[in-house]
Amino acid sequence: MSQASQRPQLLMMGQLLPALVERIEQTYDVHRFWEVQDKTAWLKANADKIDGIATSGVFGAKKELIDALPKLKAIISFGVGYDSIDIGAARDRGVIVTNTPGVLDNCVADTAFSILLALGRRVCEADRFVRAGQWPQGRFPLSGSIGGKVCGIVGLGNIGRAIAKRAEAFGMTIAYHNRSRRNDVDYTYHETLEGLLEASDYAVLVVPGGGSTDHLIGAEQLKALGPKGYLVNIARGSVVDQDALIGALKDGTIAGAALDVFADEPNVPADLMGMDNVVLTPHIGSGTHETRQAMADLFYDNLEGVFRRGEAVTQVR
Repeated sequence: MSQASQRPQLLMMGQLLPALVERIEQTYDVHRFWEVQDKTAWLKANADKIDGIATSGVFGAKKELIDALPKLKAIISFGVGYDSIDIGAARDRGVIVTNTPGVLDNCVADTAFSILLALGRRVCEADRFVRAGQWPQGRFPLSGSIGGKVCGIVGLGNIGRAIAKRAEAFGMTIAYHNRSRRNDVDYTYHETLEGLLEASDYAVLVVPGGGSTDHLIGAEQLKALGPKGYLVNIARGSVVDQDALIGALKDGTIAGAALDVFADEPNVPADLMGMDNVVLTPHIGSGTHETRQAMADLFYDNLEGVFRRGEAVTQVR
């Protein structure tokens, strides 16, 4: 067998960072699945060659694909979220799944708090006001202060704690809801989600996606947040019932929302785009040069860990 034929064969689900792909292709054979026209025919001819899947939280890996690859050893994913990967199907097959946690915590927290500030201080509205030439006709309306408000964090993991540090620096009081109380923080703990929402001025969603959090925030939860409360979502679009959110924004059930994620990305409802009390960003949570490089490095370390050293760096448990 030639050296070339011994190179691990990777099925890449979608375009990753060009520099990362170039690095991978130096020692792995990469099959660009998103470019394949007839995927069923391609799998029939090539499925038994594939050793690994290279993917991301956007592209994922479905059960049907996992089950179709008899030699599959690992699914290496770019991103911290893995709700788009069928973890159960992978475990049933003994397939390793990795992600890239930790390296993006601070940048995602920066995004969360920046859109919270933009929402509370009406920054985007003020920008539009100036650009439209309205300033000479009168002053911009007042906004509310951030200091002294309650920042309620739904999901106090690593990213949630990083958000809490930023909120504390601005004089906010921190409260949180988790499945269980943490013993390493002094923040106010609420056993119920609704209890946290009722106590919050700003509710920040930092939970993972997936079936357990699908529509975690619906009409009743938005009612609990109340007419002076703001919702900030940097988690997953699936965590919020988007139709219920639009209704709550229209009828004043809540005061406003800042959203970096949506139910059907990249499609954003026109209703949301037409509201002044909503801040919208295009899923830029980890979108910095430094963080994406760190994610790429960890992705590659996981790839090498599985196929060269026999142990992943950050395996999904």
